[in-house]
Amino acid sequence: MAAAPIPPATLVIFGATGDLTQRLLIPAIINLTRSGLVGDDLNILGVGIEPGDDASLVARLDGFLSGLSEPILPETDDAWRRLRQRISYISGDFTQDGIFLEIKKHLTRCNAAFYLAVPPQFFGTLVEKLAEQGLTREADGCFRRIAIEKPFGTDLASARALNARILSNVAESQVYRLDHFLGKETVQNILTARFANMMIEALWNNNYIDHVQITAAETVDVGTRGKFYDATGALRDMVPNHLFQLLAMIAMEAPNGFGAEAIRTEKSKALSALRICTPEEAVTHAVRGAYTAGKLDGNDITAFRQAKDVSPDSNTETFVALKLFVDTWRWAGVPFYLRTGKAMKARDTEIVVTFRQVPFAQFRETDVKRQLPPNRMVIQVQPDEGLSVEISIKSPGLSVDTVPVSLDFRYADKFDIGKMTGYESLLYDLFIGDQTLFQRADGIEAGWAAVQPFLDIWAKISETPEAYAPGSMGPSCAEELIRRDGREWHELGVIIHNHIRK
Repeated sequence: MAAAPIPPATLVIFGATGDLTQRLLIPAIINLTRSGLVGDDLNILGVGIEPGDDASLVARLDGFLSGLSEPILPETDDAWRRLRQRISYISGDFTQDGIFLEIKKHLTRCNAAFYLAVPPQFFGTLVEKLAEQGLTREADGCFRRIAIEKPFGTDLASARALNARILSNVAESQVYRLDHFLGKETVQNILTARFANMMIEALWNNNYIDHVQITAAETVDVGTRGKFYDATGALRDMVPNHLFQLLAMIAMEAPNGFGAEAIRTEKSKALSALRICTPEEAVTHAVRGAYTAGKLDGNDITAFRQAKDVSPDSNTETFVALKLFVDTWRWAGVPFYLRTGKAMKARDTEIVVTFRQVPFAQFRETDVKRQLPPNRMVIQVQPDEGLSVEISIKSPGLSVDTVPVSLDFRYADKFDIGKMTGYESLLYDLFIGDQTLFQRADGIEAGWAAVQPFLDIWAKISETPEAYAPGSMGPSCAEELIRRDGREWHELGVIIHNHIRK
């Protein structure tokens, strides 16, 4: 069934002059326009602190075209030409009441979505101001929705306080907490792969699965974000949101239906089942690292501690690896290993489900003392979106011996998704009112509850993260974390389907 176009609406973007709007939001809206899902009845109102007018914002956003790596298609140019005529800009301090009176004048359409592309310290204030001025009031069939970017809190206490502050002004049904990972096709396909294929779901439990690895590796360093990153670190930046959303989709039970609330309830239940570590477990189940100076892809990398706006005696991590358990009947005893880091060997976000090994290698001329490699399913989220299943088959010849092979599927071989930003489905769902891909308050808090023991123990021991070289797999302590359980990390940047992940 073809998706229906969004209803007439106004998208109000707070922080419209920022990088997010130009690099991701506008290209996503252009793609939706090209697909016929956004028509000429969508208006965009930008709000920012920088002086300017409608023309200056449009001129700034024109830069998204120059950022495209491929030649500009006629339909892209046409979509942007149509959209740029419906862009307005208000300059001012959005902590003051006056700017909200100006916003109210621009809301000529019944429906409105407010996108908070601003630093997190403004989330609560903006929601309060919108509510005080009556801009979030829904009546006569109109919707008023609020989209909030991560990070949503810095620990469990702050996440609870922010949720309480927001939900005292608007209903949960109006709040769309974004995690851009959930806009990626491969992530959304996890539920389809599980629940539409009996051969997969029948094996999806601790009887057959040995362990699960979830990785989000980046080759970039902190760049110009030193001040933010030094105050945040890899754990806060990636684990309670991105990696836990992937974990929830792997670990959740089948929902009663595929409506938003049914799915979000099962995801929240999976996150709530994460074992809360004792202080002793927090020490042994987590390791940290920080990259040193070196070269990566021919470029000089400055050590994290020497990066701009980073304290020279910083104890902030740029790499973290965790060992977690989901205490449910399905997953009892199955470890989930998570890792994420910057300046690593390859850009690679993936989920690796490793199945138990066969109990006995009963093949002629096969050394029964040699264990066969386990079957694995590799779900590649980025950059080379796809799915791979690793199995063993007989090698050619007269002897009966086994060799591992991989059955691969790449989205790019079957579908044209190369021009997508990942925000298309999130923005579309925001306008049509589908909260499936957005986080609920209880899920947010369950994620922070699971990482809070690690934050607490690191604050007490003040141990310096272990150094690792740029372009490596991370610090040696990460290898030790998984090797003491007799396992190995999946190699980053391996070849799949004759394509090299970079």
